Amino acid sequence: MITAVDTSVLLDVFLPDERHGPTSKEWLVEAYDAGAIIVSHVVYAELAPAFPDREALDRALREVNVVVSPIDSDMAHEAGRRWGRYRQSGGARDRIITDFLIGAHAVAACDRFLTRDRGFFASYFPELDRNG
Repeated sequence: MITAVDTSVLLDVFLPDERHGPTSKEWLVEAYDAGAIIVSHVVYAELAPAFPDREALDRALREVNVVVSPIDSDMAHEAGRRWGRYRQSGGARDRIITDFLIGAHAVAACDRFLTRDRGFFASYFPELDRNG
């Protein structure tokens, strides 16, 4: 089983977050036990500010057995289509295209998706199996 992980779940563990950290760590352990753990390039970019340099980020991802998985043009196109529907339906600008890129990557590249933002992803990516 391949599990994609949202930025907040990893930040819960890396920073660490007292409230969400233990649950996020448990989710990551379960995902590792079930198979591979991946993040998109977008999640990688969102994680970068939390680390002093690239080597530290790469080391942290290796420690939790996370592999970076690319976003291709099909995924990007799907993200753009869903973001367009969101905006046309009156969706606020608080959701930006990166959220849709993360979701489209997860739909195309994984079996399961770990996130704390279940409401948004359930609405715009209902086909995702969300544990989180």
